[in-house]
Amino acid sequence: MESRFMKFLKTFILIFFIFSSLSFADKNYVFGWSQLKEEKLKTPRGGSSIGPSVSLDLTPSQNWEKLQEKGISNFEKDRRAILAMLGEYRVYFDFMETMGFTEDYSPSIPYQSWATEFVTLVEDKRDFISLQHILVIFSEMEDGSLSEPMVVKHWRQDWKYEDKSLNEYKGFNKWAKKRYGSFAVRGSWSQSVYQVDDSPRYQSFGIWDHQKNLSSWRGNETWRPLPRREFSIRDDYDVLIGSNLKTITPSGWVHEQNNKKVVLDENSQILEVLAKEIGLARYERIKGHDWSAGKDYWQATSEFWVKVRDYWTNLLSESKTLELAKEKDGLSLFAKLFAMADEYKKGDTSQIKKINSSIDSYRVN
Repeated sequence: MESRFMKFLKTFILIFFIFSSLSFADKNYVFGWSQLKEEKLKTPRGGSSIGPSVSLDLTPSQNWEKLQEKGISNFEKDRRAILAMLGEYRVYFDFMETMGFTEDYSPSIPYQSWATEFVTLVEDKRDFISLQHILVIFSEMEDGSLSEPMVVKHWRQDWKYEDKSLNEYKGFNKWAKKRYGSFAVRGSWSQSVYQVDDSPRYQSFGIWDHQKNLSSWRGNETWRPLPRREFSIRDDYDVLIGSNLKTITPSGWVHEQNNKKVVLDENSQILEVLAKEIGLARYERIKGHDWSAGKDYWQATSEFWVKVRDYWTNLLSESKTLELAKEKDGLSLFAKLFAMADEYKKGDTSQIKKINSSIDSYRVN
């Protein structure tokens, strides 16, 4: 016969699970903030449009299978992990503040958005790899039909092995060159992230870690400008300071962020940290999506963007510091270059001659 203790224990466990299911069944779960009753946390801001359903490609990609090959060097594994980010994806972007450091702090509204984009190879020089992201998004209209595709040349990521020279963000749209010794960067890859107009955003370096079936790269903490999801609605902090983790999966890859929202003084010194946030961008391979508009755009404008990249490369290599104006005559640099690229696409090749002077007109120093 069961002891009284065993009967009590079974009854307690049963009551516990019943209570747990009742207490959470009628509660909207909010990651990290389930104890708060604020309605704003339950409805994220961000993309409000709805896209067509997509078909996930759950088969391991060829790049993933190449990454699993035995007997290759760590350097070659690094390269294959970077190249495994190539492909055609549905992406979800999620950001949530996890803690605050000011009086009467309340977490900001979470952010969620989505996109369909492909990542294409720009250059592969063995110890240097450049990947370009291109958005091709269809939205569902009120009558159920699909919109024309929205094509946007998105961000770019360059990877360089044992990179000794990085252009680091200093706040207030300023970058400064910093050089590292051979020992500091041994075995590492730098990741340089560029904005949609190919201007610098941030750079950091880190080591790829390869386990039996897992490959991840963790970058050093780096400063970066406010992302578009923030600077359009926030003016209470000046810089994000955070680290990135990139992990390759059989069907895509995941980009994790751990960021601090920081206020600077006029000399770019840290005054205070407002909050910390976590971010997750999940790239899942899809099939059957119509990428033709994006691939046509990239083919038609590639030569224009080659010249833009070349000028930025020369400018950053020759300059110890760089400061850019956010706008000129009410127009941002990315809007100006995108308009020029459109004219080039229509056949106006003279736009290439205007690239250098157009970028220079936004330089403050």
